[in-house]
Amino acid sequence: MSAATPSGTIGLRTGIGIVIANMVGSGVFLSAGFMAQDLDPLWLMLSWVVGSALALIGARTYAEVASLIGRSGGEYRYLSDLLHPWLGSLAGWASLLIGFAASIAVDALSAGAFLKTLLPWIEPRWLGAALILILSLVHASRLDWSKWSQNALVIGKILLVVGFVAVGLTLGQHAWPTWTAPSRPPDGSFPLDAFLGHQYWVAFTFSGWNAAIYVAGEFRTARRDVPRAMLVGCAAVAVLYLLVNWVFVANLTPEQSAVVTTSETEAITLGHLVIQELLGPVGGAIMSGCAVLIFVSALSAMILVGPRVYAEMARDGVLPSWLIGAEGRPPTGSILLQAGLALGLLFGESLLELVQSAAIILLLFSGLTALAVLWIRWKRPDLPSPSLTGQICAAIYLLSVIVLMAWGLQASLLLGITLLVITLCATVAWWIAKRRAPPSAVASE
Repeated sequence: MSAATPSGTIGLRTGIGIVIANMVGSGVFLSAGFMAQDLDPLWLMLSWVVGSALALIGARTYAEVASLIGRSGGEYRYLSDLLHPWLGSLAGWASLLIGFAASIAVDALSAGAFLKTLLPWIEPRWLGAALILILSLVHASRLDWSKWSQNALVIGKILLVVGFVAVGLTLGQHAWPTWTAPSRPPDGSFPLDAFLGHQYWVAFTFSGWNAAIYVAGEFRTARRDVPRAMLVGCAAVAVLYLLVNWVFVANLTPEQSAVVTTSETEAITLGHLVIQELLGPVGGAIMSGCAVLIFVSALSAMILVGPRVYAEMARDGVLPSWLIGAEGRPPTGSILLQAGLALGLLFGESLLELVQSAAIILLLFSGLTALAVLWIRWKRPDLPSPSLTGQICAAIYLLSVIVLMAWGLQASLLLGITLLVITLCATVAWWIAKRRAPPSAVASE
């Protein structure tokens, strides 16, 4: 469990930027449109409050582990070192096959769909493919180019989202909305199934609060700044998300926001609708252009951090060595592999399937990481014991993940099949690596 090397290039500000860039993507400009069909304003906003709280609890939980382990690799590294190498391999394969690749495909498709509102001749999937390839090549070139391009995109993204919130709060409605959801329970009772189901949208939208752990080895002071980056970045995005969704809830009816459900390749963001109502058609068009830039920033961030997981797996002998990359250079092989998988999902899956699959994968392994915090307390006396606050947060987060996963698996056979396929792939790959590699090449048990 070595700390990051002093030669790391990432500081706290860049780390916070990586977290924010990974979190703010297409989800926040789509989710309320789906949710408003089933949830009244109170329950819709409450779902975002719950999602914000869970993300912050998750970030506090991860801070305990990040302060102990300063290496890149995220859940793969944490679970391998703290629980069992097989669980780490499972987490790594899940990130490889679904976690990052699916999220990249979602934002690439969204960018193409929203640009189509401005340029009707655009084919969204092909534009999304071009964005994936271009950004992958940028991040595969040089570390300094990768860092500075990412910082520039993050600054632009923050300004755009804050600008949208400022316009919405200044010129939009302020009274509590009176609309009701078309599919609400007839008796007006709490819609438990809809509330839990839409938490997958919320969880997907909040995904990325742990982004700093995937590049921890490239921080100058990993054990101090990775926890801070997660907590500060997550808190900032949580505030932004609550404000953005209030603007949507206060200014749009379910009938208006249903536009996001009509076509996944010819879409208008809810931001476009709000700004069009407040500033006219030109303002709406500008908002769509800004949304594309926001999605490009999210794409860039995920393309940056994901390959660090595969490179760590390759160092442990779980994946081929060509995925590691040269010393002091980006892991080019891992970046290109991720791009290929994302392109396959982009052309092969629907938006809803991608969101559901990515959300349940992210929940599962974040829950196992929370379990690792409790495991350290009771089963690893050789390690510093987590703080009481960290243990409480880990227990709450783990319980929440169990509830959401139980609901999701009973509601969707596809999610269960996805987990089974990933488990089989990871198990076979780990077994082969353990048999063929020298003992030192595979993470010890």
